[in-house]
Amino acid sequence: MFGKPVVPDAPLLVETQKPDLFSRQLFVALQRESSCWMGIFEMATHMSSAKRQLLSGDEAIALAARDAGVALGAGYPGTPSTEILERFSELGGRGQWSPNEKVALEVAIGAAFAGARAMATMKHVGLNVAADPLFTAAYTGVTGGLVIVSADDPGMASSQNEQDNRRYAVAAGVPMLEPSDSQEAYDFLFAAFEISERWKIPVILRATTRVCHSYTIVEPRGPNGTPKTAKFERDIRGRVMIPAYARPAHKRLRQKLAEILEWNETSPFNRIVSGSKSLGIITSGVSFVHAREAAPEASILKLGFTYPLPMKKIAEFAKSVHCCVVIEEGDPYLVDAIRAAGIPVEGKAEMYRFGELDVPRVRRILTNDLSPEAIKPPGKAPQLCDACQYRIVFEGLRKRDCIVAGDIGCYTLGVLQPFEAIDTCVCMGASLGVGLGLRHVLPPEQARRVVSIIGDSTFMHSGISGLVEMVYNPPPDGHVLIILDNATTAMTGHQEHPGTGRKLGHEPTNKIVIEDLARSLGIKRVHVIEPRAGTNDFERVLDECLASKELCVIIARRPCILIVKRLRELEKCECESKEAQCPSI
Repeated sequence: MFGKPVVPDAPLLVETQKPDLFSRQLFVALQRESSCWMGIFEMATHMSSAKRQLLSGDEAIALAARDAGVALGAGYPGTPSTEILERFSELGGRGQWSPNEKVALEVAIGAAFAGARAMATMKHVGLNVAADPLFTAAYTGVTGGLVIVSADDPGMASSQNEQDNRRYAVAAGVPMLEPSDSQEAYDFLFAAFEISERWKIPVILRATTRVCHSYTIVEPRGPNGTPKTAKFERDIRGRVMIPAYARPAHKRLRQKLAEILEWNETSPFNRIVSGSKSLGIITSGVSFVHAREAAPEASILKLGFTYPLPMKKIAEFAKSVHCCVVIEEGDPYLVDAIRAAGIPVEGKAEMYRFGELDVPRVRRILTNDLSPEAIKPPGKAPQLCDACQYRIVFEGLRKRDCIVAGDIGCYTLGVLQPFEAIDTCVCMGASLGVGLGLRHVLPPEQARRVVSIIGDSTFMHSGISGLVEMVYNPPPDGHVLIILDNATTAMTGHQEHPGTGRKLGHEPTNKIVIEDLARSLGIKRVHVIEPRAGTNDFERVLDECLASKELCVIIARRPCILIVKRLRELEKCECESKEAQCPSI
């Protein structure tokens, strides 16, 4: 990509890739005899090609988790993080889907309290859900290694916002590493566990969509010995965060961060790519790759360990160049922190805060080009599948001019033409709370048209607490909740959830029955409907519920058309398994 390969300095090569004797000799030879670098590079490539794999960042993290001896991986599916646990499970690791990210992190914390290596995976907005345990886990610390993989989505390829989770590392007070490609995604997960275990602290590994889904060469280390045996050791003062114990815990956290900061000044994860002194670039993550191609002549300080930031190293680099520019996606996290430390650097214009960076955009930043950017041609608009049950539901809502509080899932596409039948969409599980708020304050003629709509996986994620709110604080004219149950987490690739009765690997487990749960809370009007074209069953039930002025739950149940074949195969296997265990006499 850049023409001549970029050779890292010795500490980085040794620390992050742990080379054999040949690799060390190769590095020395490459330093001494730069004129013959090509032959040596080709020799090294040939000798190591048998181990190399072409992996996405997600796949690299999964392989690293397996090789690093992660005892348990928990998460909730969300693009661009979904494939991590799926691949980890395929590789033989113990991975599981939790109802939501908060529970996933709490499960991982428990495993880490027992001395095991644990990993929690989620997309950026998932860390909002998991923030409560994250902040306190920074105080309690961990016995084993704990890594939280946060996959950010600049440009909102499949998200409702562009939040920059680098801010979470600062707010919670936990170290953060940022890989720029699949090899670093692999190496940095090892490093994250080593840092976590050394300082007994959770660590965030922050990736982005481009790193998660792009494929680059990875040379794995292989399994890192036998995983540690879990063992519980009581530490009441360290893990029970009542105020008397939390106050000293906060001081211990800040002391850890001070030590980590000092260590990070010389850590191998921040490296300088030498170049012209006229232009220096400070960058991190995938922005490093874009910057190398956009300005191959520049000197670059690539930051891989981005909290706490190595300000001494940054200051030295900034002094060594005539002009120093910070290139980063999303928020001005780096530039704000560096300027706050009194180091003069230039940042990007506000217009480049939005969306992903690429090589042309980085070139525009470096030349301070503020002219309007070319508008990308629109792609094909997404739409619900032709045979999707949701079409019948949204058509019925549109005909009745319902005020619809929507939620996160493929059914959110009901906001588009020809339906335009969703009026709000905030976050996972918000449809119930928002719908109830509307019902509470709108005039009766409008309030009676308010409907909350949510998918089955989202309901399990964070809709249940909203259902409890509906029962606890019912609006005067009742409320109507529609749960679209298609037996899967469709939006992120058809993963299982607690309502499907199957685990991450599709093996059977206990099943949460939505209608039983609703009835157990005292809701009398609970209807299970299979929406089908040519019938008016759904619209009839919807009319009855809207007119009832009571609390109503309509479960529109029909498997997603894309998983029907798989469901039949799974059900057949389950029946055969039961027959084998209990043969008829």
